[in-house]
Amino acid sequence: MARGIGSRLVSGGHRVTVLGKEVEAAEEAVRDLDAGDSAIAGRSGDPIADDVVVLAVYFPDAMAAVEQYGDQLDGKVVVDITNPVNETFDGLVTPPDGSAAQELAAVASGARVVKAFNTTFANTLREGEVAGQPLDVFLAGDDEDAKATVAQLAEDGGLRPVDAGPLRRARELEAAGLLHMSVQGRSAAASAAR
Repeated sequence: MARGIGSRLVSGGHRVTVLGKEVEAAEEAVRDLDAGDSAIAGRSGDPIADDVVVLAVYFPDAMAAVEQYGDQLDGKVVVDITNPVNETFDGLVTPPDGSAAQELAAVASGARVVKAFNTTFANTLREGEVAGQPLDVFLAGDDEDAKATVAQLAEDGGLRPVDAGPLRRARELEAAGLLHMSVQGRSAAASAAR
């Protein structure tokens, strides 16, 4: 997802910093973006200078990152792309009345959390479209300015932002992400069986 979202950001004229647990992996992602000076790599734990932080990792790693960075995220737009699925990919691990985005927002209370990109797949994000149509990016968040920032980044990258409402709507977006993964998995299995 870092490559997919990164490619859209770079194509929209934005600079990208990719942080990874291993700097070599971050450097490889930057090379894959083929962004020249528009992308740099670093290690998880490096200071964050950017105004927008995209958590392009699995939910447990997103929670660890938010805990690690703590107050450094205050005032920043934090984009949660996670789908908090269980190990068998047939259910969500968050409570029925909550979401990963809400849990992240509770830990990073000074951040401006926006749920986005969790209903798209990395391979289609690289292209930014399917069958000539731009991808929809559903956004949920309580901070209208933060949502507008993420919407602009999506638009700049050739995507179509769709405001899904307040952060509590992240639950439905995460359920849609789970459904999307389930359907795609069955479609791929059926295609392979033919």
